[in-house]
Amino acid sequence: MATIFETKNFIVESHEKPFVSRTDGGHIRIKVKDLSISDRTKLNPEQAIELMRLTMIVGEAFETAMNKRGVPVVKINYQDMGNWSTKTNTKPFLHVHVFGRSKDAVKQPWPESVYLPDRGTGFYEEFEPLNEYDRTEILTQIEIVSNENKYSNQAWGLK
Repeated sequence: MATIFETKNFIVESHEKPFVSRTDGGHIRIKVKDLSISDRTKLNPEQAIELMRLTMIVGEAFETAMNKRGVPVVKINYQDMGNWSTKTNTKPFLHVHVFGRSKDAVKQPWPESVYLPDRGTGFYEEFEPLNEYDRTEILTQIEIVSNENKYSNQAWGLK
């Protein structure tokens, strides 16, 4: 995983083995730093607010950035999963997958749901992760979007 951005409790990273190839819209993961937090029900109110605000900021930034990079993203999908950790007997931790959905997608066509077969099927073998330029543009857009009034602490009832 390549880190794009961090907050107090979360890491925004490019998924290096994406479920949605870069050319189909791309794949980002937002991961909790405290890996003992297995799902959203274990978040405290401050963390829950931080996660919701962060997913919104990342979604807006991701769509804008990918369009600027020439990938015509028309929708962002968010999925909170973690089921596959049980296959490897590892403890699940909270993470949210953020998928860009391109109108030109081939393997994960829009407007169909994202198809998520087991990694062992070979379905993802040709999938391309976000590149350095994509990640840089996403960070630039996160910084821009974060400064909008609708994401201010005051707008979210925070001190």
